[in-house]
This record gives sequence, C-alpha cells and structure tokens, in this order.
Amino acid sequence: MELLHFFAPAGRFIAPYVSDISTAFIACFLVMLGGEINNAIRRMMRHQHFIVRTVVFILINAFGYGLIIVKASPYLARTLANMERGMMFILILASFIVIGLWAQKNRQI
Repeated sequence: MELLHFFAPAGRFIAPYVSDISTAFIACFLVMLGGEINNAIRRMMRHQHFIVRTVVFILINAFGYGLIIVKASPYLARTLANMERGMMFILILASFIVIGLWAQKNRQI
C-alpha cells in the first residue's frame, strides 16, 4: 500500500492525459498485433482476386484498426480514470514496459 502512495503524485500528474495515454496504448498494442493479423488475413485471402484482397486490406487496416482505437480508447480511459492514482500510474508504466519488451522480443525495435 505504501508503494501506491509513493506513485500517487505521478498518477495525479498524468491523470489529465489518460485519454491520450489510452489511445497511445491501444495503438501500440495494435501495431504489435497488426503483423500477425495481416498475415492471418493474407493466408485466408490468398486465393481471392486482387481487388477483393485490396478491399479487405483497406477495410481491416483503415476502418477495422481505426474503429478499435476509437471505440476501445475511451473505455480504457474510463477504466484508468476510475483507479486509484498510484495504481493507475503503475499499471500504465508496467503496460508500456510489457509492450516494449514484447516489441524487443519480436524485433519490432
């Protein structure tokens, strides 16, 4: 519990930016999953006509990922905003560290 109090000032400092942080987190997460999703779609669509593959690519990348970011970010922001500030800060920090480690492991960075 003492650790949460230690991080509470940092949590209060970033609290006004929770919406932006949520958008960044969802975007980073999708960047990491995007290659695998696109590979799976490519395998499923490999026997389709070029135009069909192109339309599906556009729909998934432009509208699918965009829709996920637009719809999931506010939910994540509300969830984070309702947390105790110290816990919120630790969770945000840990989440970005995990994504960074995941990116490093998959040679994304």
